[in-house]
Amino acid sequence: MRPIRSFNLHYEDGFEATGLSLRQRLIEMNWGLLLIPLVLLLIGVVSLYSAAQGSWTPWAFNHLVRFGLGLVVMVAVAMVDVRFWMRSAYVWFAIGIVLLVLVEFVGSRGGGAQRWLDLYVFNLQPSELMKVFLILALARYLHERTYEQMGYLGFLVLPFAMLLLPFALIFIQPDLGTGLLLFFLGSVMLYAGGLRHWKVLAGLMSALLAFWAAWEYLLKDYQKARLITFRHPEADPFGDGYQIIQSKIAMGSGGLFGKGFRNGTQSQLQFLPEKQTDFIFALISEEWGLFGAFFVLAIYGLLFAYLLILATRIPNQFGRLVVLGVATNLFLYVTVNIAMVSGSLPVVGVPLPLISYGGTIMLTTMLSLGLVMSVYINRHVAIGRFTIEAERGRFYDGT
Repeated sequence: MRPIRSFNLHYEDGFEATGLSLRQRLIEMNWGLLLIPLVLLLIGVVSLYSAAQGSWTPWAFNHLVRFGLGLVVMVAVAMVDVRFWMRSAYVWFAIGIVLLVLVEFVGSRGGGAQRWLDLYVFNLQPSELMKVFLILALARYLHERTYEQMGYLGFLVLPFAMLLLPFALIFIQPDLGTGLLLFFLGSVMLYAGGLRHWKVLAGLMSALLAFWAAWEYLLKDYQKARLITFRHPEADPFGDGYQIIQSKIAMGSGGLFGKGFRNGTQSQLQFLPEKQTDFIFALISEEWGLFGAFFVLAIYGLLFAYLLILATRIPNQFGRLVVLGVATNLFLYVTVNIAMVSGSLPVVGVPLPLISYGGTIMLTTMLSLGLVMSVYINRHVAIGRFTIEAERGRFYDGT
């Protein structure tokens, strides 16, 4: 590592220490990060139009409007210097914690849980935004630590506190599914940032022990019922098993090529619940069959691969971890949703990004992609590493 005095010096290795102009940032826009989400959006609009039995209302048109607003957010975030997102990462994390606390006092209830803040335009679910803020906070923390430092337990206290605090606030809403996804997301980032293998194994053992304790003393009856019923939904076909049974029927009846657009019986005859949100993949499978389902998965796979390739082209630790965190978060959304609707996992209320109807998931996804775009646009801008040596007034670059 080479000591430097400030972030405004010229780097000999080709990095630019000063930021880009607005014109340069617009030129550097990555169009792949716009085109792939646009394909997923179109799939969502078509599916929501079908879910409403051939009507643009109440879902398809609103979905388009929300994407348009999300696109504005994405571009606005992308135009901001990536060093601002790094410097303010802990501030955003604190805002996320405040929002989660507010949910506990003034949140809206629904489905037996208190998870939303009523913003009148749409209901905001802070637990989803918290994932993005956690990505920023952990990326900054890990950027400022060396691989050797991550080998010491003392350096893991703060990042694990960053995981446990929002997890606890989400758990008491109660929303076990989102809490576990957030914890897994953070664990992947810590591993990518230098967490040792044996500590990962120790963490898994601790998680199993915590799950047993939660099952015995903390989980609500309906949460236990979900965990039990998903393996044998036929045991309660008109209760907790109803959603999974109808979803399996819809997916299986689609065959190879599907029943055709707006010809799905389970979705059109109102047997399939939440077909516009969590179970929209079942609607797609019923109408377009196995090939349609594989096409959707292929587009998501293309997006994941694209993000991972971008991560390899980012020369600083902060940017790499932000892109990796966004890719991991989107991967978890898609994997858990499809496993949920196919009966491989309990129903936990996880939507499909850019396809499922919902204001928070759209905002979260576009905000995340905006951060990736910002990282990519500013990939040649030097991001200093602030280490323990800063006590002596020295900065180190992130190379």
